[in-house]
Amino acid sequence: MASLSLVSPPAPRTIDPVRLRRLEALAEKVLWLSAWTIHNANHIRPSRDGLKVGGHQASSASLVTLMTALYLDVLRPEDRVAVKPHASPAFHAIQYLLGHQTRDKLERFRALGGAQSYPSRTKDTDDVDFSTGSVGLGVAITLFASIAQDFVKLKGLSPDQRPPGRMVALVGDAELDEGNVFEALLEGWKHDVRNLWWVIDYNRQSLDSIVNDRLFNRIDSLFEMMGWRVVTLKYGKRLEAAFARPDGEHLRQWIDECPNSRYSALVYKGGADWREHLMRDLNRYPGIRRILDEHDDDQLHALMTNLAGHDMEAVLEAFHGIEDDLPTCFIAYTIKGHGLPFAGHKDNHAGLMNKDQMAGFKAKLGIADGAEWDRFAGAKLPAAELEAFLAQVPFAADGVRQHVATPVPVIDLPVPQVGGGKASTQEGFGKILNDLAGGDSELASRIVTTSPDVTVSTNLGGWVNRRGIFHREEVADTFRDEKVVSAQRWAMAPTGQHLELGIAEHNLFLMLAALGLTAPLFGARLLPIGTLYDPFINRGLDALNYGCYQDSRFMVVATPSGLTLAPEGGAHQSINTPLIGMGQDGLASYEPAYVDELGVLMAWGFAHMQAAAGEGGSIYLRLSTRSIEQPARAMTPELRDAIVSGAYWLVEPAPGSEIAIVYCGAVAEEAKRAHAAILEDIPGAGLLAVTSPDRLHADWLKHRQSGEGPSRIERLLAPLARDAGLVTVIDAHPAALSWLGAAAGRRVEPLGVDHFGQSGDLPDLYRVYGLDEAAILDAVARACLA
Repeated sequence: MASLSLVSPPAPRTIDPVRLRRLEALAEKVLWLSAWTIHNANHIRPSRDGLKVGGHQASSASLVTLMTALYLDVLRPEDRVAVKPHASPAFHAIQYLLGHQTRDKLERFRALGGAQSYPSRTKDTDDVDFSTGSVGLGVAITLFASIAQDFVKLKGLSPDQRPPGRMVALVGDAELDEGNVFEALLEGWKHDVRNLWWVIDYNRQSLDSIVNDRLFNRIDSLFEMMGWRVVTLKYGKRLEAAFARPDGEHLRQWIDECPNSRYSALVYKGGADWREHLMRDLNRYPGIRRILDEHDDDQLHALMTNLAGHDMEAVLEAFHGIEDDLPTCFIAYTIKGHGLPFAGHKDNHAGLMNKDQMAGFKAKLGIADGAEWDRFAGAKLPAAELEAFLAQVPFAADGVRQHVATPVPVIDLPVPQVGGGKASTQEGFGKILNDLAGGDSELASRIVTTSPDVTVSTNLGGWVNRRGIFHREEVADTFRDEKVVSAQRWAMAPTGQHLELGIAEHNLFLMLAALGLTAPLFGARLLPIGTLYDPFINRGLDALNYGCYQDSRFMVVATPSGLTLAPEGGAHQSINTPLIGMGQDGLASYEPAYVDELGVLMAWGFAHMQAAAGEGGSIYLRLSTRSIEQPARAMTPELRDAIVSGAYWLVEPAPGSEIAIVYCGAVAEEAKRAHAAILEDIPGAGLLAVTSPDRLHADWLKHRQSGEGPSRIERLLAPLARDAGLVTVIDAHPAALSWLGAAAGRRVEPLGVDHFGQSGDLPDLYRVYGLDEAAILDAVARACLA
């Protein structure tokens, strides 16, 4: 159990002994309530399906002291916490003590409508700041939330005049195996992150085994290298007192050199085995013999397991000793399952106390039968005293901690002028933002952009030139100062509205998730836009899903996309991303072909990002670098609604027509040429422009399930003959549109890309992969002959 270095230790601080006793009594209640909640779900609540409910009694127990200290003493209302996923029961127990959680929801833990298995902003009703569950992401988002808080505070956008809050992550030691944690650390260093605490629950046990002794040997150095203060909490007050006795240094050395696996085994086996090992290894020291003689087996076990992470006084001294805003990593030594019968056992991760063990645990805590849910049953202090203490907890002093932000007015986005009548949607995106940046609308002031080192190549350069890069301090543009000519004028200052990131898509989506939560967290609505190359959505998909799961609101602009990227080759040519857009809850996915469609969708997206819970969400725009002829048309309200709804007829079919070509995105020109070519033989053929397979599909499912009548796509296709054929074409997996056959009850000839791309020009690639005019005409012939 090698010790980690103590860097910049907190200043000594005297802890009020009365307050200490109350917190210790409440910590015992948190331990009981969290363990009982899990036990009730698994052994008392009737099971209808025979499945194990689970609940992680051991993982929750290891954080009880740390969480009690934080929530009931250290934290302020403005602080925000991401709870270790497996400590959810302890979190809900604390909320129950504070009156923010109900007995009914605890009794339904992991059941429909009950407290969630892992803390959830959208599914739980108690005070969850950040959803957790996907390992490591809850840790990293606190770092980006701190940057988002700086953005809001330095611009004076938040109505809350309190000082910046601390973003706190309660981290399982095995979570540090996740690469996204270290990607985030590097980004935090670059952005000079502040007001950030990571509290590592170093219980040295992962799901399957004991954490390797070498895992943490350099962890302190890594944090220090990134500019963090590291505070190691290893030994509690009783052990420190024992070390100060004659020969006590030998006891310290013995524990320091004890392998994690042996220490954990002895924790499980108990006092007699501690005694046996200490007598064998240290009996030659008189001071050690005296310590052994003075302690019976239970007392010896309590002494040898007195790690600082379970010592309330040591924890409070450490937390209260930090008074500045330097990012701080607390490495707290704990025991997995501390206080429970299977503490230390290597298989305790998914372990549950059986009924006999629970009966013994309940008797030990003095809890009477029938009083299991009483908030203060068995407490070592009077209930009135504890109730009065909880009423004064600083963290809960303001009641509801979630804000409601004032909506940002959304203005119409005029379609930019495009030279020669041709333009790409990526070019249009850049011009729309550039026009916004040149104005003084409130909408423009609330937009914040971010990109993983592809700012220029995704057409954000004009916006950044006009609005600047955000940084806590002013940083000059060295190239400009040195009179080096560059199109990019990228000075950094607190006034900037772009956050430049390194090439790590997890960081992009975590930054977007944090920026998209500033309304409920800090009271200020931002409208975040993140750009990246479309295929690399796959790299950050876990973090994208994580942001959507907690109802964060942002706009993802993914460009360039598909085979249409041409010479860049298969590594940069996306295939499955429209299916991701369709399958991702909380994300409205669009692929406009024209710039005027894009303008409509961006304006709608800014409003959609601000809609009420259950109505709005995030938006994904899949754009292209292909320049195509733009339609000369007026944007009527009907066309605007159709674009947002997902499809409209570019050429309406004649009643009873036997064929329609359905296209999405950059293949519009091929579809239009093929349609023109068949009109002589099939004069009533239709040409359907799809802007969102996602919205059409969602609307179809909704109508199927509700029985409310035909969906939008069914109404659109109704003029076609009942035996008409559809030819669908998209520069992506054909399944994104081929489902239209099921919706319309008509034959489909789906064209798309279901194999990796390669380098080439558009004529070659479209021909090889079946997206060109000839392929569409062949598909029309097949559909008509079927």
